[in-house]
Amino acid sequence: MRSRTLTLLAATVGAGLVLSACGANTADSGNSGNSSQSAPAPGGAAAGGKVGVILPETATSARWESFDKPFLTKALKDAGFDADVQNAQGDVQKFTTLADGMIAQNVKVLIIAAINGEVGAAVARKAQAAGIPTIDYDRLNLGGSSDYYVSFDNEKVGQLQGQGLADALKDKKGAEVVMIEGAPTDNNATLFANGQKSVLQPKFASNDLKLVREQAIDNWDNQKGGQTFEQILTDNKGKVDGVVAANDGLAGAVITVLKKNGLNGKVPVTGQDATADGLMAILRGDQYMTVFKPIKEEAEAAAKLAVLLAKGDKAGADALATGKAKDPKGNREVKSVLLEPKLTTKDGVKEVVTQGYVKAAEICGGDLAAACTQLGIS
Repeated sequence: MRSRTLTLLAATVGAGLVLSACGANTADSGNSGNSSQSAPAPGGAAAGGKVGVILPETATSARWESFDKPFLTKALKDAGFDADVQNAQGDVQKFTTLADGMIAQNVKVLIIAAINGEVGAAVARKAQAAGIPTIDYDRLNLGGSSDYYVSFDNEKVGQLQGQGLADALKDKKGAEVVMIEGAPTDNNATLFANGQKSVLQPKFASNDLKLVREQAIDNWDNQKGGQTFEQILTDNKGKVDGVVAANDGLAGAVITVLKKNGLNGKVPVTGQDATADGLMAILRGDQYMTVFKPIKEEAEAAAKLAVLLAKGDKAGADALATGKAKDPKGNREVKSVLLEPKLTTKDGVKEVVTQGYVKAAEICGGDLAAACTQLGIS
């Protein structure tokens, strides 16, 4: 497993990063679409200037528009900055064009949630050549030049997924496991896989579990993930006892195939992101667990770091970014804010709702009403 050094921020992170709570947890009509720019403060631009943010897409995850965008916008605005938050919609050329526009506007800081590491690194180089500090957001751009990185501890995410599956299969020696991973071009997907294997590889070696196949899915494409899993299942004569799916979208695709084969609810499936669909699958018993990442904490950390950099307070930025993330391609360690993810099974769904990331009305209708009542979700 690729080594890296992490110094995690503990409970003090949440207290230290409180800029302002966001009242809305889903994107409203004013936040929908491919791009947006917050309105300037009365009388003109915000006193602090403008911070640019480029988000990657919406096709594989609703989080970027529903959570990251409003949280980042609110936190930056409350700190006295305009937030130009735009989404590249999975288009590398559009990502580059958006970045060029923000660099031309001389934004104070550029926050980059890249489609892939190559375009993210290229954008960071352009920005820094123009004297604009950059922050890698959620995904570290390998071989890049950003001095700071804000994310969750992504290897820990994978460890939680591996542990969740191991717990679900603890009484089934020799259980056959399929691993459906994220995009090979996404460093986060590599870290998730590393974390999973740190838990599962010893179990494969001891024959407590058996690895049928591990397969990365280009572009985190859910449809391709489902097709790939179906082919693996067919090749293995319809036999599977557990599935590591790297996020809730891929988990949903896997569950669709399991349903076709009468296996849903019998085969534990992991996930990530605590999406409404993922939580509903957990309540139905079709998905065993997800990983809950409180995105507000991530967005507020990135905003606070951007504000410090915009003000030229490098010492303050260094004091905030006390973690380290290894960039093996660039042979460097990047100063980081690394937040703690949470393993969430059926009993933990209420916490996600209570914290406002998903509304009870989104997940508790129809056949799930009784489960929500039993768990006290309202």
